[in-house]
Amino acid sequence: RLYREVMRVHELIVDERRHAADLLAGLNGEQLARPSLCAAWTMHEVGAHLTTFLRFGQLKLYAGIAATGADIDEINLRLTRRAADRTIDEIVDELRARAGARTTIPRSGYDPVLTDLVLHDLDIRRPLGIPRTIPEESLWVAFNHLAKAPSPGFAMGARLRDLRLVATDTGWTHGAGAAVRGTAENLLLGVGGRAVALDDLAGDGVPILRRRLAAGSRPPLGRRLAT
Repeated sequence: RLYREVMRVHELIVDERRHAADLLAGLNGEQLARPSLCAAWTMHEVGAHLTTFLRFGQLKLYAGIAATGADIDEINLRLTRRAADRTIDEIVDELRARAGARTTIPRSGYDPVLTDLVLHDLDIRRPLGIPRTIPEESLWVAFNHLAKAPSPGFAMGARLRDLRLVATDTGWTHGAGAAVRGTAENLLLGVGGRAVALDDLAGDGVPILRRRLAAGSRPPLGRRLAT
């Protein structure tokens, strides 16, 4: 059963990469240059980021851990900066050609890979007003991963401590404490660090989550290396 579940998540990853390629291929130059919801990255740079671990993924990650003191944000910035030198056509071609890549996050499996793809899809589409119904299976994997056992790359820290997440459209819940309610997509964006989504969430826990996002959650070197 576990094997079937893992393989199903990989199938969803393949679908998301192909969707990302189609999405990026349909954007014009002005759209690609616009800021995404992901920190200071443009749409072009988000697309580039999605290709950074498609080849020699874990080798790159371990090399980056050694070079940056396990600073995952810095690793992503360096790799994305390099990948973004390519044209969007080259980025799209690699996403399509390597959609089936089986790179996983060490000790975390495929779930964080799919979560990253789902979040970055929203990072691109939301500011551009491009509608899409994300498959509920993909949303569930992302919700479950961020809420229960997020990989270090998401830098969650104690962000969700004493908060109860409630997805109003699916009925999914997690945690106990002050409520944070909204659609699964808006919950994912808020929990994933996109403060713009907080205005679309409700509950006593929203101000708490807002303060935690503003404060950031960069762990010290020792904890990063231990993790």
